[in-house]
Amino acid sequence: MNSTFTKILRIILGLGLLFFGLSKLIQFNYLPTHIYTGDEAILIDSFSKTGYILKVVGTFEIFTGLLLLFNKWVPFALLLLAPISVNILLFHLFMDTPGLILALVVIVLNAILIYKHWKVYRPLFL
Repeated sequence: MNSTFTKILRIILGLGLLFFGLSKLIQFNYLPTHIYTGDEAILIDSFSKTGYILKVVGTFEIFTGLLLLFNKWVPFALLLLAPISVNILLFHLFMDTPGLILALVVIVLNAILIYKHWKVYRPLFL
């Protein structure tokens, strides 16, 4: 569970979640504000106009990213991240295919780390 490989993957995933979670809450000056066009722009704009959806998702990403970075409750953080990473994958699969590679990285890292912590999850399936 605590091999160097697992630590590296956990830190990479945690830093990515922290960065993208913060980008939903804080407008970074060097990031483009509207990078989407077409249907995905309509969806993201409607999420932004609700005033809470992107903030909630960003907060969950920051929370799970910090848990992964500080190596606290890692199996819990990975379980919280599972539906978020599936939705990231589905969004990029159906609406924004140029971002699909990053979405696949997130889901693969999450899957590998869940596999590495499988002993903790095994009782859920008995």
